[in-house]
Amino acid sequence: MTGTETVEPELQALIRYIQENRGVDFRGYKKSSLRRRILRRMEDVGIEGFGAYHAFLEKHAGEFPELLNTVLINVTSFFRDTEAWDALRTQVVPRLRERAGTDGHLRIWSVGCATGEEPYSLAMAFAEVFGADVCNRLKIYATDLDEDALRTARHATYAPRDVEGVPPELLAKYFDRTPNHYVFQRELRKCVIFGRHNVVHDAPIIRIDLLVCRNLLIYLETETQNQVLPRLHYALAEDGLSSSARRRPSWRGRGCSRRST
Repeated sequence: MTGTETVEPELQALIRYIQENRGVDFRGYKKSSLRRRILRRMEDVGIEGFGAYHAFLEKHAGEFPELLNTVLINVTSFFRDTEAWDALRTQVVPRLRERAGTDGHLRIWSVGCATGEEPYSLAMAFAEVFGADVCNRLKIYATDLDEDALRTARHATYAPRDVEGVPPELLAKYFDRTPNHYVFQRELRKCVIFGRHNVVHDAPIIRIDLLVCRNLLIYLETETQNQVLPRLHYALAEDGLSSSARRRPSWRGRGCSRRST
């Protein structure tokens, strides 16, 4: 809680219970957003009052995944925001390939990767340039706070509606079709390393050539943003590039202001 923002005691107790039982640390998250999302889940299950929902959670452990899916809001899709991905393909990938040379390696960090669509989109974008050798040249570190989302990401299996943003030629090239799903290509999956990470409190991954953080910062309080941004800036290698969620696509180098990460 920061500034004049206040939280009801029953909601404070509920948040503390979630943190202690599921290891999800909500310190630094906007309490107004947490409150709104918890209320949304309470409405879905037909419960009024934070105390009553607290008691419900204690009796129904299976409710936790549904709650966390609502609270953490894994808003993502393949190649989300076409303009940003066009900028990556035309401005960023060629620059990083040139810097890597004929046998250099690149390290990419997808912060708040949710269910994997973003890091797999990155893998496809770089595979189009590096070809079959991509997994020997590229490592994508994909991190998130939500273990259930990471489990889905590792499984790499998506419904037809989930892959609507994938261009047809890439869908045919990098996905295997099953009767009801699309499965991301096993070989290309080797480029991506998924892991649970709290960007507010855990040490950053370092020597990163490209850092993508597009689904996270807007959910953090201003004070917490000011703690996280230097961490992300520190993660970048010299001449590393970064992008956060913006109205216009923007890719900036390590030498820029820390606030622009």
